[in-house]
Amino acid sequence: MKVIISGGGTGGHIYPAIAIADALKRREPLIDILFVGARGRMEMEKVPAAGYPIEGLWISGLQRKITFSNLMFPVKVAHSLIRCRSIVRSYRPDAVVGVGGYASGPLVNVASGMGIPSVLQEQNSYPGITNKLLAKKAVKICVAYPGMEKYFPADKIAFTGNPMRSQLGNQMTKQEAANLYGLDPAKKTILAVGGSLGARTINETIQNAYDLLKDRNDIQVLWQIGKLYAAQYLESPAAKLSCVNPSVYIDRMDLAYALADVVISRAGAMTISELCLTGKAAILVPSPYVAEDHQTHNAMSLVRLGAARLVPDGEAPQKAFPEALRLLDHPEEIRQLETAISKLGRPDAADEVADIIIHAAKTHHKK
Repeated sequence: MKVIISGGGTGGHIYPAIAIADALKRREPLIDILFVGARGRMEMEKVPAAGYPIEGLWISGLQRKITFSNLMFPVKVAHSLIRCRSIVRSYRPDAVVGVGGYASGPLVNVASGMGIPSVLQEQNSYPGITNKLLAKKAVKICVAYPGMEKYFPADKIAFTGNPMRSQLGNQMTKQEAANLYGLDPAKKTILAVGGSLGARTINETIQNAYDLLKDRNDIQVLWQIGKLYAAQYLESPAAKLSCVNPSVYIDRMDLAYALADVVISRAGAMTISELCLTGKAAILVPSPYVAEDHQTHNAMSLVRLGAARLVPDGEAPQKAFPEALRLLDHPEEIRQLETAISKLGRPDAADEVADIIIHAAKTHHKK
């Protein structure tokens, strides 16, 4: 059996794709998997590091202003379609998977036109333009949020959740996490994360909390600053407080979540899925700088279910940390948030998506 997984551009597309590939390997050890991504994007590094081959397309998205790259867009699309036809003809997959991102469009479009079944995986509560355009060609669309019938044909939707790295499914104790970070397991802990690159608003939120934290001996903060902002915030007064543990990047998010009582974070698809899987009370600060404002859509899908709190980006530096402190003073409210968000966790998402892909591939193979 052969499967092509296409897409990428950001970690929100790439890591679910790798989780799907790993699940396919667990289900079908002899399966042959090829990735197709965009040249120069992070998938060209992350996918080989995970042990899978990848082909790169000369493709990029449209900018919101007149640029040389935009003028070249039709040429890149035509070139990518020709390249995808060559890849599909030589590789002869039994199914293709689109996870969103620039490379997903040409590959799924070409493969579907050649009669090969395609499965889409949509990470957000508001789908990206690529998956919207490809939906008619797909045999199944795996989604992470309820109510996606607004965007996709209801008979094609499978509510699987977002495929996640298996590490987060491990139950770590608060003591183990505290030992790693040199923190006190008996103290209430706020985890502040803005992604691997960091988020200025989240960092400003913690920096502005200096006066609220300096005299507290019952609270501690685990703070991921991100590499874009390390020089600016690692030496800040808040970072030097004894109750604050700042780091550029947190490798063991499973331990960070185990330690946290409240999380302050962005609302990207994978962050939301991690919060659902670990069952954590969260204050979400959606980024206003992402395509189609999908982080606000993601956050609101939880807020409507009583599963999270939302603080707008412009208000977060002044309001997010006081809200976290308020929650810590109301443990019954934290328990309500934890109960509601845990109901949305889908620990077997990768395996469910893999089963759908294998079924599509076997059905095609019989033909």
